[in-house]
Amino acid sequence: QVQLAESGGGSVQAGGSLRLSCAASGAVSIYSRYCMGWFRQAPGKEREWVASIDIDSDGRSSYADSVKGRFTISQENAKKILYLQMNSLKPEDTAMYFCAADPYPGYYCATDVNRYNYWGQGTQVTVSS
Repeated sequence: QVQLAESGGGSVQAGGSLRLSCAASGAVSIYSRYCMGWFRQAPGKEREWVASIDIDSDGRSSYADSVKGRFTISQENAKKILYLQMNSLKPEDTAMYFCAADPYPGYYCATDVNRYNYWGQGTQVTVSS
């Protein structure tokens, strides 16, 4: 089992920044390679993919078009912490943000929510105009 715990959410004005963290614990180290992702869900909407990163020496990352150039996903592997740096925040970024782990990735990290086996409890981000 893998446990994930997000933190760092809050309320900011448009144009501001936040950094989300996701601490991984449990049986993470048994996987030689896995993907970590950030997803978000606004009220009344489906959960959507935001960004993902390949947790190996390659560290490839990818982003949804809506956040590309504003958000940066990174990881501190030794501490098993995943980050999401969010800059130039917009009101439409308001959502509950979740981190997730896919321990059986394909060549590229998946963007499909159903591919991720482990999820955190989420952290709320609210951006006011």
